Amino acid sequence: MSSAPLAPSRPVPRPGVLAIEAYVPGKSGAPGHAKVHKLSSNETPLGPSPKAVAAMRAEAAKLELYPDGTSRQLREAIAARYGLDPARIVCGAGSDELLSFLAYAYLGAGDEGIFTEHGFLVYRIAILAAGGTPVVVEERDLRADVDALLAAVTPRTKILYLANPNNPTGTYLPFDEVRRLHAGLPPHVLLVLDGAYAEYVRANDYASGLDLVLEANNVVMTRTFSKIHGLAALRIGWMVGPAEVVDALNRIRGPFNLSGAGIAAGAAAIADDAHVAAAMAHNDTWLGRMSEAVRDLGLTVTPSVANFILVHFPDTPGRSAADADAFLSAHGVITRRVSSYGLPDALRVTIGSAEANGAFLAALTAFVQDERGA
Repeated sequence: MSSAPLAPSRPVPRPGVLAIEAYVPGKSGAPGHAKVHKLSSNETPLGPSPKAVAAMRAEAAKLELYPDGTSRQLREAIAARYGLDPARIVCGAGSDELLSFLAYAYLGAGDEGIFTEHGFLVYRIAILAAGGTPVVVEERDLRADVDALLAAVTPRTKILYLANPNNPTGTYLPFDEVRRLHAGLPPHVLLVLDGAYAEYVRANDYASGLDLVLEANNVVMTRTFSKIHGLAALRIGWMVGPAEVVDALNRIRGPFNLSGAGIAAGAAAIADDAHVAAAMAHNDTWLGRMSEAVRDLGLTVTPSVANFILVHFPDTPGRSAADADAFLSAHGVITRRVSSYGLPDALRVTIGSAEANGAFLAALTAFVQDERGA
């Protein structure tokens, strides 16, 4: 007689969990430097709105109280800013949480979730964590390819994540291409438009997708307060979508997934148009300057519409992206390696303050001149 299989000697995660590669954020420091210029995490150099800081401080007087479990104040502020129905909005601990909730709600064993080859790493993590199968679609010239995405759809596809603009490339799809993508999807496939960097885009053929969300029953859009609003430490994100999707996510999320400080600060931040305009103006000025200056050094820069640039280096010993990253770190400038995104020969560089941008360009110039033997 065959014996029964032995029970595990310890708790064992379900299949797929240990296949997840943990997300590794950008570096925050450089050994030996009291002051560093951190250009690795796409944080705004202008910091948060003073109104958001004041609202957060006011919450300190009532830390013993649970926050509003529906984030009503924040949802109403977002709705007022964009002309939306607050009932169609869900708030989360960063847009990362909402991206994961969507996978948990719509994916299971055997279901497929699609994203592009250089898409945000959280998509893969969310799909695997939900028990689904990641489907990675090749890009064309570091841009999402609508035809390739549609060709990847199968009867098992349940969700498609599209970052627009994309991180870490800074590229985008014109809105007519987004509409073409949606038109080609079966009605049961949920199109997730990740608009984390939408506020920065100035291209005339771009739209965040709010109109499409409001007219379709299989499109949602996620946004974040971590970038242009400067509230990354508070972890605030939001999503707008069809009532049925909102209902599904509200059944999954924890009852107090946002802090009282986050709710108050977010509501104040999204109403501070002057602060957002200042951040946009700063980025408009420096995005072009940084791109041009790096190209003048003989390096390739992927055209970006976000608050960062992707700089490409030759795959040559002493001149590679890894070498440049080490050199820059030694000079107190922290950039982002993007090997985990399938881009081992590139660095992502945030548009920082004037001082930080100057330090980056000076250090990069020194690296290029040094490698040329100048």
